Amino acid sequence: MEPDRVIVCGAGPTGLTLAHELARRGIAVRVVEKLPEFRVASRGKAGIQPRTLEVFHDLGVIDEILAAGTQRLPFRRYRRDQMIGETIPYLDNTPTSDRPFRRLHFMPQSRAEEILRDRLAELGVTVELGTELVGFHQDAHAVTARLATPAGTEEVTAAYLVGCDGGRSFVRKSLGVAFEGYTEGHRQMMVGDVEVDGLEPDAWYQWLDLDHGVVMLCPLSGTRSWQIQATPVPGPDGTPLPPSVEAFQTAVDTVTGMPIRVRAASWLSTTRVNVRRADRLRVGRVLLAGDAAHVHPVLGALGANTGVQDAYNLGWKLAVALRGGNQALLDSYQEERLPVAEWTLKTSVASSDRVFQEMLHGTGGAEVGLTQETLQLDLHYRDSSLSRSLAEDCGVRAGDRAPDAPCLDMAGRVVRLFDVFRGPHFTLLGFGESCAPALRAVAAAGVAGVRTCLLGEHPAAYQLTGDTLVLVRPDGYVGLTARGHDGDAVLDYLGAVLTGALPAAVA
Repeated sequence: MEPDRVIVCGAGPTGLTLAHELARRGIAVRVVEKLPEFRVASRGKAGIQPRTLEVFHDLGVIDEILAAGTQRLPFRRYRRDQMIGETIPYLDNTPTSDRPFRRLHFMPQSRAEEILRDRLAELGVTVELGTELVGFHQDAHAVTARLATPAGTEEVTAAYLVGCDGGRSFVRKSLGVAFEGYTEGHRQMMVGDVEVDGLEPDAWYQWLDLDHGVVMLCPLSGTRSWQIQATPVPGPDGTPLPPSVEAFQTAVDTVTGMPIRVRAASWLSTTRVNVRRADRLRVGRVLLAGDAAHVHPVLGALGANTGVQDAYNLGWKLAVALRGGNQALLDSYQEERLPVAEWTLKTSVASSDRVFQEMLHGTGGAEVGLTQETLQLDLHYRDSSLSRSLAEDCGVRAGDRAPDAPCLDMAGRVVRLFDVFRGPHFTLLGFGESCAPALRAVAAAGVAGVRTCLLGEHPAAYQLTGDTLVLVRPDGYVGLTARGHDGDAVLDYLGAVLTGALPAAVA
């Protein structure tokens, strides 16, 4: 057995992010994907939220992601052939020094996956296509997985298995983990990637008509394709027809009354309203992330984003456990991410309800499902056992997202905090000259994977009234705040998180 090997089942954004987090820490990882070819479908095209853009900044792919999409996509609403409104979501959300990404970024999910795969390949990991997990069992020491590969059946032993294999997760079902919630089978939409004649690819066109039906046509950046969503078309017996070019054309003709032609479908599917989450994210050495752990309505654009952030939370903790560190650290993954999953379900349902109400009154469209809350910048882990606030005069609390800021170091050079955070390490920030002895003490202790940075000012985003130590976790959340002289508090915290008993949360 390779004692530090992890098997990641599923090569969507969640699985790819997790594999990246492990690979850049030197953990042996296999990513298995049962599909024989990479997806080219747009799937979750609704957008990448700002908090996920921050993750991609840390992963080193932000430039490629931003170049492959747009943050200025007008939502253009019609009633039949008359335009009745247009808005650009988050147009007024100007980037700030502490929040450099404040707008939704639109791009095909398939392109985001391609960028993540390329980055992962640079780290020496290749996705294994046509490789299906068909069984597994575990004991106190390892997981043994059975894989069906193009070359035959293979048995693999690993330290951990992570199911990132979607809403119908084989891993979750095999564990017997309950997937609590509900499905509204009667609320269906046809969805597909098609080519379109008769519209300029400069907006997301939306017909939200309760009498005639719903049609939405969104151009996909960097391609000739559009994603189409439409109310199912009834067949001769009244039952909905499966999605097809002909069905989409009928929906477009019925709802829009415009000379729009649909052709050349490359992906067809039907979506239903599912609102469910797993009751557990960990069973021994097997864990769940992304859609395998939670599914919900697409309005609000939270799906793949929440999965990427699951993986970002889990990756560094798995690495600590695999390097002989604190095994109990893995319990904090469920502790921190289950409440976020619950929030995601409630928020996406509320977004769907808002859009439906706007449809009823004819006053708005899909943009009303996008709020400042859905940007995910205010999600926190304040109640986590990993969060310890000892500096009462620090506005940023343990468990909060660590803000970005341009700061002067003690030599007067400008440093950007997000650049200091970038990488697989903890970051100990010392705000103020009196923090220097504490930073030296932490550095001298030789704790692996900790970077120190002494800064000569107190940035507004941190709301400090005195010299303060702020310890930032590898996933960009504050783990500890302490007074500027208290290096012992930092060492106690790192010792507990990395090797010993976890600290109790301090309000």
